[in-house]
Amino acid sequence: MAEKSKKVVLVVDDEASILRYVGATLRKEGFEVVTAENGEIALRLAEESNPSLIILDIVMPGLNGFEVCRRVREWNSVPIIMLSARGSEPDKVRCLNLGADDYITKPFGTAELVARVNAVLRRTEKAPVLAVSVYTGDGLTINFNSHIVTLQGREVDLTALEYNLLQELALNAGKVLTHTHLLQKIWGPEYAEEKVYLHEYIHRLRRKIEPDENSPRYIEAVRGVGYRLRPADLTPENR
Repeated sequence: MAEKSKKVVLVVDDEASILRYVGATLRKEGFEVVTAENGEIALRLAEESNPSLIILDIVMPGLNGFEVCRRVREWNSVPIIMLSARGSEPDKVRCLNLGADDYITKPFGTAELVARVNAVLRRTEKAPVLAVSVYTGDGLTINFNSHIVTLQGREVDLTALEYNLLQELALNAGKVLTHTHLLQKIWGPEYAEEKVYLHEYIHRLRRKIEPDENSPRYIEAVRGVGYRLRPADLTPENR
């Protein structure tokens, strides 16, 4: 049984050598590692082991990584890093659309793996309490203390990363935030050029909060520059 102080990482790959390599690397970093050699086992362990992170290979016999990611996202917002021997943008886009948080291309080194794992865990943690407590605008409300987002009074289910991105836009409502600023602020300095991540997460947010994502009411794109959230009321914590 894992120690309470350790975060559990579920590693899924049909190659035993990858399971050994990733497992040994993460154990040295203080993680508890659980492994699965196929998608069916992965789905069972995703429920039983309550992992803090899943590292999931795409190409596997039976249930592939795309399908496992889709099924996990039906009930769990645990961060997911996809592994693939192909680094094409369409594959990245597909993974992000399915709800993955990051994408690593094989082969990868120890330093890259550890950096990506720590970055994903860091950015999916709850944000600290802020001096400003509530954003309200045109039916959209964001409570920065409870991290609850409502649209026309109905709660919107966001992942931690989706929430962090929306919060950054809301705290700067009315201001244009550049692609680079958002990528560095939400994903980290090493993601400054990964515009596909930002575009796909904006798309995911729009699907969840926009009445018509093709004609956005809340999140406006400024071509070639970045994004801004429509101006609204920001309520101080002690008001």
